Amino acid sequence: MQRLALFDLDNTLIDLDEDFLVWAEEFAEEHALGPEATGWLLALDRAGYPHRQAFFAKVRDHFALPWSVDELWSCYRERMPYLVRCRPEVMDGLSRLRATGWKVAIVTNGTADNQLGKIQRTGLAEAVDAYVLSGAEGIRKPDVGLFEIAAGRCGVTLDGGGWAIGDNPVTDIAGGRAAGLRTIWIDRGTSTGHDHQADHVVTDVLQAVEILQVQQ
Repeated sequence: MQRLALFDLDNTLIDLDEDFLVWAEEFAEEHALGPEATGWLLALDRAGYPHRQAFFAKVRDHFALPWSVDELWSCYRERMPYLVRCRPEVMDGLSRLRATGWKVAIVTNGTADNQLGKIQRTGLAEAVDAYVLSGAEGIRKPDVGLFEIAAGRCGVTLDGGGWAIGDNPVTDIAGGRAAGLRTIWIDRGTSTGHDHQADHVVTDVLQAVEILQVQQ
């Protein structure tokens, strides 16, 4: 099997939940929403509104904000790249993989401006061989096409196999399996009721890197 590792971005290479908390606190303070606002925003996020347009429609209605959903969402996309961080040890892990012959890419769902901003601001753009954004390509994981584009940008095809690593049992794990890849699920304890069928289950991306390093 070829040394190809396709990593998810949010809550895989970066801790988006942690960064979202910082954003929620800033947002609540900036708009004087009151002491309960941060908790409400976090609960809404966890309640299953990952698409931010739907999320901000709820936020606008709940707090009776004067801005449009598109304006709120646009401000969020502009701000988040400045809040996200990639741990130095994760960057080091990616560097070690590439130094031992692995082709490494990021395959992420999300709007192109937001996701590209995160990848560039964290330094991940230089830490991987390629990245593919659903918002730029017009297809989303678990569509196999997004994995195919990532492999192609690494100079290989999916015929040689490889690995998909991510926190979502549907988009990352089921999608990776459909693409003919072995998979590592990062179980953050937030996905229930899904039969992930991953080859390995870990709780941190650094453990996934360790698994890859011993593969032949």
